[in-house]
Amino acid sequence: MDLVRGDRLIINPHHREAAAILALLFEKRLSDRDAPLIIGIGGESGSGKSELACALRDAMEAGGHNTLILQQDDFYVSPPKTNDRRRRQDPTWVGPREVRLEELDRVIGLIKSGATAVVCPLISYAEDAIGQRHVDVAGTEAVIVEGTYTGLLTQIDVRVFIDRTIEDTREHRLQRGREPQDEFLGRILRIEHEIVRTHRQRADIVVSRDFTIHEAKEAGV
Repeated sequence: MDLVRGDRLIINPHHREAAAILALLFEKRLSDRDAPLIIGIGGESGSGKSELACALRDAMEAGGHNTLILQQDDFYVSPPKTNDRRRRQDPTWVGPREVRLEELDRVIGLIKSGATAVVCPLISYAEDAIGQRHVDVAGTEAVIVEGTYTGLLTQIDVRVFIDRTIEDTREHRLQRGREPQDEFLGRILRIEHEIVRTHRQRADIVVSRDFTIHEAKEAGV
């Protein structure tokens, strides 16, 4: 699945290197499965979730595994500009309730149960609207689900958490230039940080700030 329109990705060598290691780890899990392997990649905004997801998809497909990316961003309750206005009116809106996580879980469940096609929402940044698209999932061996709150999804088989904080992600957010880096955004990111940091303990694999890979026990989760 293509990434959402309007997103700017900067995939660096460290994303590729981490993805290559993850692909080797997941190779063992893919060898004897009747259903697609569902991989969640979570972490704070700007931590590199989308970049790692794309790099991992490339690595897994290079290994001969048909891999699909689902983005949490497409499952927001409101389109981006509308959601931003709602946040500014009520900062307590920030958090998992902004996202239709149950719907994302439902779509993942359909794929796991053998569906050959699913209908997914599609965010349009330019039009500030939410549409739909039909996605062919026939033959899919792995699904990468990336997004801030994917650690809360129930249908994930293996959870990857990128352990990078607001300070760690500042330069990356500036490079992507997706949102104005103003005082309000800083407030939102601090609220998000307090929510997302608790998801680390749910992880099976932790990606450290320098993008080294640690399995949960090794990382002290």
